[in-house]
Amino acid sequence: MNKKVKEIAEIINGKVIGDGDIIITGISGIKEAKPGDLTFIANKKYKNLLYTTKASAIIVGPDINNNVNTTLIQVENPSIAFAKIMSLVGPEPITFPPGIHPTAIIGKNVIIGKDVSIQPYVVIEDYVKIGDGTVIGAGVYIGHYTEIGNNCLIYPKVIIRERIKIGNRVIIHPGTVIGGDGFGFATVKGVHHKIPQIGTVEIGNDVEIGSNVTIDRARFDKTYIGNGVKIDNLVQIAHNVYIGDNSIIVAQVGISGSTKIGKNVIVAGQAGIIGHITIGDNAIIGGKAGVTKNVPPNTHVTGFPAREKWEDMRFQAYMRKVPELIEKIKQLEEKIKKLENKD
Repeated sequence: MNKKVKEIAEIINGKVIGDGDIIITGISGIKEAKPGDLTFIANKKYKNLLYTTKASAIIVGPDINNNVNTTLIQVENPSIAFAKIMSLVGPEPITFPPGIHPTAIIGKNVIIGKDVSIQPYVVIEDYVKIGDGTVIGAGVYIGHYTEIGNNCLIYPKVIIRERIKIGNRVIIHPGTVIGGDGFGFATVKGVHHKIPQIGTVEIGNDVEIGSNVTIDRARFDKTYIGNGVKIDNLVQIAHNVYIGDNSIIVAQVGISGSTKIGKNVIVAGQAGIIGHITIGDNAIIGGKAGVTKNVPPNTHVTGFPAREKWEDMRFQAYMRKVPELIEKIKQLEEKIKKLENKD
């Protein structure tokens, strides 16, 4: 990469503040950057790094001006702009030529669209439909009557069971299981009897699902993942869960059955959500939070049991004072005892 700052600014529709003729030879993170590198800053909490980075130019948001010594490129969204530059200078993406590998096993009445790539040792059962331009990675299993949309990327070792519906432009990373049985049992005299899980899973468009995620099929009806939802690695989504459009589910989250999650919700890492509750639109569930009741829209909750963020912070502050308070109580008890003995 050998481009002037002003040339890069044109590509990302940015405004140069500083020397637009500086030559950029590489890209890097703001901490690791060296002279000649282009970097970016998208979060205000890292703003102090503007003064210590060795980068020759920094992509910033409109709220950062020229009060630093480094050349800036102002854009509306620094993360998107930097990603665009990365796609131009990064390695060529891996592509999979259309066609069916001879080791793949294809059932009867399977409908395969145009320009589909089916890699080695794939198993596709009867009556499956696969849309145009989709890539099915090595060792993938696709169950009976499942439908997969256009331009999807299913990485190796994914299991998609029967009667699942997946939209367009969906990415599923290795090791994920879609449509496993929901965890449903009836206990009679100490014996657990399996309850049939006869529902399905429906996944919308533009969804990305990380590695080793499990999304259980519904007992009845469907488990639903809305359009634009992004799910990190090692997430468990139980039967009949509903996740609204553009929500983000971070690693190691567990969501119990029949929970409804609204649109644009963020569930941070290792949070747990009990079943049969509702999380409102635009809510934020903090890391390791234990959610035991409904969360209203536009609310940020943390802690266990989860409560509004500032309430939880006060609670945690009080809890840190408990040892000190216990010591004071002991001292007061001693004083009272001495006074009683004098009487």
